[in-house]
Amino acid sequence: MEITLSVLDKAGEVRARKTGNEAVSLFFRHAYAPGDRITVETGSPGSFLTLSIDNTLPPAVVFMKEGAFSFPVPFGDAKTTYAPTAFSGENHRISAHATGPDALSGIRNLALNPADHGASVAAYPHAFASVETRGEAAFAARNAIDGEIASDDHGFWPYTSWGINCDPEAMMTVEFGRRVVARSVVLFTRADFPHDAWWTSARITFSDGHSINVPLEKTGAGQRFAFPERETEWVRLEKLVKADDPSPFPALTQIEVWGREAGP
Repeated sequence: MEITLSVLDKAGEVRARKTGNEAVSLFFRHAYAPGDRITVETGSPGSFLTLSIDNTLPPAVVFMKEGAFSFPVPFGDAKTTYAPTAFSGENHRISAHATGPDALSGIRNLALNPADHGASVAAYPHAFASVETRGEAAFAARNAIDGEIASDDHGFWPYTSWGINCDPEAMMTVEFGRRVVARSVVLFTRADFPHDAWWTSARITFSDGHSINVPLEKTGAGQRFAFPERETEWVRLEKLVKADDPSPFPALTQIEVWGREAGP
């Protein structure tokens, strides 16, 4: 499979590009500018890549539903959800390699995607929510699948989280872009006490309509909920019940969905 990595400016002109067969690494030796985008193209919709969009971000398996993915280089508010060194300076390594059946056969966190962003509809997993606190990047849904689990502060990296803007009806969905088999969910709720509140329960819903109600505790540690294997195209967190606490600010630091590919 041919893979092409590119850096494009705001006008769509190519600043750097490299193509490889099965694997490719692009070393961009310049500073990014506002409006720049990183693109990943395979020409093979439905393929899997292990992608690292920046040398500071861990690689993760992504499903290229449309065969091409575009990532806006973050500046300003959008930059606060990444490490200070991410996308900074003049030396940037972007890499991708094809991910075959052997690498996909085991159990893994199907929700992990540090390259996810709000406008993404081409690469999965992808997170979106009914509401995000003040529309700020530090509280966007994509933060809940970026792999960061630090929870005893908030508002900047690595304390990224999904904030519900005090909305009791808030819900967040992780889409996989294809059928997967889920077997457990791990929730890391934010624990910047006493600034934060917490939830006492939540509902986890699957694309077939099945749902499970789960109890939650006042902790920043991961809370794991196992269940019989269930085939699904997405997982939704909803019906969040806040504890009787003066703080109006419960939030989700991370959601992990452990499982495997559904197969043909």
